[in-house]
Amino acid sequence: MSLESADVRSDGYSNSRYRYYALALLTTSYMFNFVDRQILSILQEPIKADLGLSDTQLGLLTGFAFAVFYIVMGLPIARWADRGNRRNIIAYSVGLWSFMTAACGLAQNYWQLLLARIGVGVGEAGCSPPSHSMISDIFPMKERATAIATYNSGVNIGMLVGFLMGGWIQEYFGWRVALMAVGIPGILLALVIKFTVKEPQRQLAKAMENQAAEPHPTLLETIKLLWSKKTFRYMVFAGSLASFSAYSLYSWTPSFLIRSFGMSTGTVGNWLALTIGVGGALGTFSMGYVADRLGLKDCRWYPGSIALAYGLPLPLVAAMLLSSDGMTSLLFFIIPAALQATYLAPLITVTHSLVKPSMRAVSSAVVLLMVNLIGLGFGPVLVGGLSDYLEPSYGNESLRYSLLFWVSTATLVCLTLCALTAKHIRKDMAVEED
Repeated sequence: MSLESADVRSDGYSNSRYRYYALALLTTSYMFNFVDRQILSILQEPIKADLGLSDTQLGLLTGFAFAVFYIVMGLPIARWADRGNRRNIIAYSVGLWSFMTAACGLAQNYWQLLLARIGVGVGEAGCSPPSHSMISDIFPMKERATAIATYNSGVNIGMLVGFLMGGWIQEYFGWRVALMAVGIPGILLALVIKFTVKEPQRQLAKAMENQAAEPHPTLLETIKLLWSKKTFRYMVFAGSLASFSAYSLYSWTPSFLIRSFGMSTGTVGNWLALTIGVGGALGTFSMGYVADRLGLKDCRWYPGSIALAYGLPLPLVAAMLLSSDGMTSLLFFIIPAALQATYLAPLITVTHSLVKPSMRAVSSAVVLLMVNLIGLGFGPVLVGGLSDYLEPSYGNESLRYSLLFWVSTATLVCLTLCALTAKHIRKDMAVEED
């Protein structure tokens, strides 16, 4: 049954322009998601100085404390999204996390900032699971990885905006104004999504008919189905370790460049906006397109694309962290920065092919639970903890060696799990649409 058939689509998504308009707004919401999530990384040094924080406390702010509430709220919101109106859930979530980001700028101590960051995490939990589900209902299987990769490019665009705005607003007006300046526009975006995007009908039509006759899958049933597939188990852990590497670098590279080479927040923001923002958006979209093209010929390319994106640039990451010159370090980081967010599109594409359409939002939430718990939750705080441990011996250079150890270890284990995924994916992966 063709997704483009006018008699099938009564929701307006048979119009390709409207499909891509909706995708553009969902991508913009994800961009705001990452602006508000990651802006703290460029502001860490002035916040540390102002509030007197340790690296471990900074790691908790950017990582574990945020991730725990993001994860805890993700599953019930995804369950709601598999039954309710996904468009509304996304709009309300964008409004909540944007308000809480602005509130971070009013914090007067560590605990107030921590509570506001928890609020950001709760709001952001309602973005990706319903968005992934909507995209899978709007686009056919042959275009899905590209569409999800387009959505995921919001990560890099968000970092571009966050690094540029955060770096320069902090230089001239301080970190508090920077947080309020990026939070307030998201409230307007929430209204645009609420009033201009339609809730798509759930695909496939046959599945919709079956939902009337069969009980809706429970959360436990979805998790059991996913966990019964070796493909999912290996690939979700591979993606989680790729996420560990990515979030460790996203969170701590600005501090590394500032401490080791004396760069200003504005200069660091400019460079990381170009490498992670522009380069990363191109890399994320390109790898999604490659995964689509090669995955149709051989599904082993889905885990293979993750292995290529993280394995090949690992020597460049090591060279970047061991450089004695700031400009050389930044040049080594160009290719790795462009590929750090590429794991999610093939991971979500494979995961959605293993479940019924009515399980997609929850399956996305399960994936995001894993990659955010391991990657966002533990990555920044373990790097910060080891940096604090090494500081008596290495001083400001302790962060350099902490990043090198954790990123290298996570990437090597990720490559091993990608190879294990490739052994089982042909057997497990069921393509539900032509």
